[in-house]
Amino acid sequence: MRSGPASKFRLKGKEMRAPSVNVLGGELEPCSTAPVTGFYRNGCCDTGPEDRGQHTVCAVMTAEFLALSKYLGNDLSTPRPEFGFAGLKPGDRWCLCAARFLQAHEENAAPQVHLAATHQATLEVVPLAVLRLYAAD
Repeated sequence: MRSGPASKFRLKGKEMRAPSVNVLGGELEPCSTAPVTGFYRNGCCDTGPEDRGQHTVCAVMTAEFLALSKYLGNDLSTPRPEFGFAGLKPGDRWCLCAARFLQAHEENAAPQVHLAATHQATLEVVPLAVLRLYAAD
C-alpha cells in the first residue's frame, strides 16, 4: 500500500501527511540532503505510484558498488551537470532501487544500509534478514 510520499489524512479541515514507515516499523528518517536524494528529491527514501524503480533503500556508497552499478548501466559516479547531478562518491548516502540492492547483494557488492532511513516498501523485494546483514545503524 503505497500512496505518494506519505499517506494523507485530514485534521480540522487541513490535509496532513502521516509519516512514512521504515523497515524497522518506526518513522522513516532522512537519508541525505547532501547530495539530495530520494525519488521525490526530499532527502528521504519515500516511494509512491510514480516511483516505478522503488528507490527505497538508504545506502552508503562504496567504490565497489559504484563500479558494479556503472557496469550494469546506471553510472552514478559521473557528474551530470545538465541534470544538476554532481556524481556520487564513496561515503555518500543515496536512495537505491530495492531490486538493484538485492542484485548487488547477490553479486557480493552490496553497500551498507541505514535501516531507519530505508522505506518499509523495500521488504516487498528484499527480506529484512538480508538488509540486516548490511546494517550501518
